[in-house]
Amino acid sequence: MKRKKKLLITFVVLVSLIFFFYVQNNSIVTTETTISSGKLPESMEGFKIVQLSDLHSKNFGKNQSVLVQKVNELKPDLIVFTGDLVDSKRYKEKVSLILMKELVEIAPTYFVTGNHEWGSGKFVSLESKLNDIGVQVMRNTADTITIRNDKAYIIGIDDPPQMNNRHAEQSLTRETIENSTKKLEDGYFKILLSHRPEMFPLYSRYGFDLVFSGHAHGGQFRIPFVGGLMAPNQGLFPKYTAGKHVSDNTTMIVNRGLGNSIIPIRIFNRPEIVLVTLKSVNH
Repeated sequence: MKRKKKLLITFVVLVSLIFFFYVQNNSIVTTETTISSGKLPESMEGFKIVQLSDLHSKNFGKNQSVLVQKVNELKPDLIVFTGDLVDSKRYKEKVSLILMKELVEIAPTYFVTGNHEWGSGKFVSLESKLNDIGVQVMRNTADTITIRNDKAYIIGIDDPPQMNNRHAEQSLTRETIENSTKKLEDGYFKILLSHRPEMFPLYSRYGFDLVFSGHAHGGQFRIPFVGGLMAPNQGLFPKYTAGKHVSDNTTMIVNRGLGNSIIPIRIFNRPEIVLVTLKSVNH
């Protein structure tokens, strides 16, 4: 009798753990936040931006139907994807391209590279396919968002090559930002798309109003009341893994991402869609 009871308890525990890990890695959560700025024209009051990041070629339903439906229900005016659409070790571009093709049908979609695009060695081909389906691939470039007679800027920079010298990475990113923004007029709301959140102090120096980043996977394992456990380029107990970070007049949103890479599971860190609603303080 005791043996049967032990077996039953073991079975229940195993089933519970399987269910827990399945939910943690497949049940998408939507995080909503509002950003207010005096630089936003009244015409952009209520403008909605959906951010996705770090898919790593993961599937969410047939033809990404679960993920696409959740994005569609948010009725975004703009969609941004901040890198690692594919995984360099398990390269499956078909499922990634299916998602992007569906997204461009919902709203204008902007994309910047992550380290896995470069690590795959196949980004030239992937970039061509993204362009063909209508994705705005931002390669150290800027674009203008125009509503009526008002405008804002969106800037997207490539993920820098992995270097052992952090100063060299910062220097290259600084040069990239300067080249990408030198022709932009002052006084307008500026959005930056950049894969790396740990460079936030650098981004804030250039006066971006809103920054979207990913890369940190939410710290992979999130400890309640503490935060993320580890993140690339930040190490243990990293500072920038999720949510909103503010420095001077710059706000950075760090998306926890959708898929996994080297570490195959998430704990207390469900896949995330971020919805940002812009608010004009002049409204």
